[in-house]
This record gives sequence, C-alpha cells and structure tokens, in this order.
Amino acid sequence: MPLRSTARTSLVEAVIEQIEALITEGEWPVGVRIPPEPVLVEELGVGRNTVREAVRALTHTGMLEPRPGDGTYVRAESGFGAALQRRLHRSTALEAYEVRASLERDAARYAAQRRTPEDVAALRDALAVRNAAGDNAAFVEADMAFHRAVAAAASNSVLAELYDQFSDSLRETLRSVTTAPLPDTVRRQVAEHTAIVDAIEAQDPAAAELAAFTHLSAAMEALRGLGDPSAPGSSGSSGSPGSDKESG
Repeated sequence: MPLRSTARTSLVEAVIEQIEALITEGEWPVGVRIPPEPVLVEELGVGRNTVREAVRALTHTGMLEPRPGDGTYVRAESGFGAALQRRLHRSTALEAYEVRASLERDAARYAAQRRTPEDVAALRDALAVRNAAGDNAAFVEADMAFHRAVAAAASNSVLAELYDQFSDSLRETLRSVTTAPLPDTVRRQVAEHTAIVDAIEAQDPAAAELAAFTHLSAAMEALRGLGDPSAPGSSGSSGSPGSDKESG
C-alpha cells in the first residue's frame, strides 16, 4: 500500500490513519523500521511537525517504538495489541493460560458449529505443519498458526482479532520458555490437537470445547507444578508475560 498525500483538515489524524493502515495491512510488519522522517514528509506531502506528532501519538499507543540512533520500529499491529502486551508483562504464565483457555474453548465450540469444508482443510494443513515442526521457534509459530485457524473457523471477527492480538503479545515469551522442564506428554500434545480438529470436523461443539480445554489443562497443571516460571521472583522467571511452553 503506497503512501499517499492528503489534504484533509486534520492532517495529524490523517497521517496516523495512513500509518496504522500500513501496519495493519502488513506493509509495515511488526519489527520493521519505518522510513525516516524526511521520507515520510516527502511522500505524505505534509510538514515535519505533522509527521512528528503522528509518530509521537503512535509511539504513545505502543504501535511504534523509537530506538535512539537507529530509527523508529513497528512494535504492535494495533493500539489494542500494544496495550495487551503491556498488561501481559505484568501477568504470570498461569494467568495468561487461564485467559487463553477461555478464548480457545469458545473458538473451538463456535468453529464446530460454523466450520466449512475449507476451514477443515485449513485446520488439517495447519495441524500437519505443527506436528512436523522441528526447532522450538518453528514449533511456536506453527502452534500459533493452528490455533488462529481454529479461531478463524469460528466465523467471529472480534474473537479472531482478539485471539490474534493475544497470541502475538505472547510470541516472545512462548519462544523463551519452550525449553522449560515439562513432561513429554505436555510438550507436543499431538493427540489432543488432533482431537480438536476431529471434533470440529464432526460438528460436535461439546467435544471440541472439551478437547481445547483438555490440552490447556495439562499445560496449566505443569505450570502449577513448576511454580509458574514466569511469576515474579521465581527461579525460572524471564521477566516476560504469560508463558505457553512448547505445548500449544
């Protein structure tokens, strides 16, 4: 999506909207450095102060992050996602898991009620990628993609976006704790995730909800047994938000 000049009355708001669109539509993904101020001034056709105010506003929401001497980077896909990241940094892994369990139970139940053949095919593909993932980083990404596919099959745009933002906010923590000493039965949970897809394909909402909760219950029990390594003051604390371990 190319930048476009604008003559709207509120130039700052217009620039904010354009930058937000570039981020949410994927032109500027999370982690990328945005163009420097002179480039934005020229391409947007507005003054330096207007660009500066817009970037400052988006920095305040948490979508952008200035790094002295290096530029400004995209930190989150939305202001909501940034706020969620900040809140999760003050939570424990177990708290995050309990919220995630609520979201995934609803997503699985609605997916079983509303899924299409295309949804089932997408879930099978995502499950295969998840099961085949090798290193921890690839596994975390594949696991997130699988659960996003479940949320997408629920055909509720608010639920899907909420789950997207929640899982994005947890990404770094999920990666950092995949080496925690969890039982082998908790790590990959292939049978449990297969059960989710089977129940959704069979259009059995109760079974889908139960399968979603079952796999997270195992992880939550493991966290309790470890004393929740992300809890403040615990020996396994990384100072990060709620942890997923290698079980998705």
